[in-house]
Amino acid sequence: QVQLEESGGGLVQAGGSLRLSCAASGRSFSRYAVGWFRQAPGKEREFIVSISWSGSNTYYGDSVSGRFTISRDNAKNTVYLHMNSLKPEDTAVYYCACALSLGARLNEYDYWGQGTQVTVSS
Repeated sequence: QVQLEESGGGLVQAGGSLRLSCAASGRSFSRYAVGWFRQAPGKEREFIVSISWSGSNTYYGDSVSGRFTISRDNAKNTVYLHMNSLKPEDTAVYYCACALSLGARLNEYDYWGQGTQVTVSS
């Protein structure tokens, strides 16, 4: 069992940066790949990026065009999403989730956090 909690969201102006954190509890966290997703009002949940259990492999979706990067620190049971050059269309609730392998599909992920709101003003 893994429990996840996102933090670091907030209100930022367009062009700004934020760093989201995904803190995990559970002994087996370091065995899981971790993904970041987001969901804007009225839209489906969208894959952003995932990182392997070791941190050596990453898989990016097409939605953020190199503006976001992912990293993890297994010693701290934490995965980070570094977001730069934010745009109003990045406004969404951001979720982290765990899976047994890298992937972009929601049904591949076993555990989810509650999400953190990111709002980008123009």
